[in-house]
Amino acid sequence: MSASKPLIGISTYLERTRFGHWDVEAAVLYRGYLDCVVRAGGNPVMLPPVGTWTAETIGFLDGLVIAGGADVDPAAYGAEPHPKTGEPRRDRDDAEFALVAAALKLDLPVLGVCRGMQVLNVALGGTLHQHIEGHNPAPGVFEHTGIAVDPGTRLHAILGDRTDVQCHHHQSLDRVADGLRVTARASDGTVEAVELEGARFVVGVQSHPEQDIEDLRLFEALVDAARRSA
Repeated sequence: MSASKPLIGISTYLERTRFGHWDVEAAVLYRGYLDCVVRAGGNPVMLPPVGTWTAETIGFLDGLVIAGGADVDPAAYGAEPHPKTGEPRRDRDDAEFALVAAALKLDLPVLGVCRGMQVLNVALGGTLHQHIEGHNPAPGVFEHTGIAVDPGTRLHAILGDRTDVQCHHHQSLDRVADGLRVTARASDGTVEAVELEGARFVVGVQSHPEQDIEDLRLFEALVDAARRSA
């Protein structure tokens, strides 16, 4: 581990991908995550949803990002699927639940992004609203949403009282897991951020901070926490 360049693991996903002459399944990740980690002072490490993720196998990391993506399987929180819930990606669910459990065991700094915040909530025993309106305007289009941040929270120290974020989700937190504190909401009451009480740094945001590489505040906070825990 390097105090100057913490290693930040980022979960990835398996997708059919075309490059060069090839059309194959590959582990992929939006580049914005990588650029934000690098610009914030860390070194990114891509973690595919294959293999075995435990405290022992991720012990080389200094921090973790659970990236955005597909809907969490409702079976993971004891619910039947809503008609608008996407097909389950159980390989990714299993891998990311394991990554969260390992990171919490190690007290690694964690940033959950969109789906990543939902994974964190479900992993700790919470549930999700499977469909809401107003935060997912069109495929590939992000909704600019104003959020209010609770004072006295870690997120408030990072972002201040209010900020605009980019959202693209049709699910959100319903029952918040024990130990998680809601730290920000949208004007319609949607939970926009949580943090785990008593942890070194475990923050989930419903938005996509990797979409703005000019605003590195969340990634800088993660890398700084990783550097201090290295």
